[in-house]
Amino acid sequence: MNWTLEVVPLPVTDLDRAKAFYADRLGFKVDTDTGIAPGMRILQLTPPGSRCSVTMLQGMPSLPGSKEMAPGSVQGLQLCVTDIEAARAELVGRGVDVSPVRHVGETGWEDGKGGTWNSFMSFEDPDGNGWVVQEAPSELSER
Repeated sequence: MNWTLEVVPLPVTDLDRAKAFYADRLGFKVDTDTGIAPGMRILQLTPPGSRCSVTMLQGMPSLPGSKEMAPGSVQGLQLCVTDIEAARAELVGRGVDVSPVRHVGETGWEDGKGGTWNSFMSFEDPDGNGWVVQEAPSELSER
């Protein structure tokens, strides 16, 4: 049996603002934006080419036994691209405040691309949830 990671919950304060950021600025596909009961809404978006989505909830009770996450508390979500410089240019062109491309060098983090699997950039959503983008040598289906 496969155990696939397909949805990651992402705490945000304003679903409309989050939808505008993730759909318009990042280019994520809106899978659903549904009101399931008065005051309850589910927003789910998927990065281009990904099989894993992010979901944001409004007014939903917490799942029994789960802990509530504060908006901005999720850090280190990671996306992979095959051309980090083109991806950065696209994000900058869409108005995303993204870090320079960096790699881990002899003295820690250094500006510029590194070798295979060693080029990164980062950004935050409007609530401060942190994302990392890593350059991969090929598409996932080819690895």
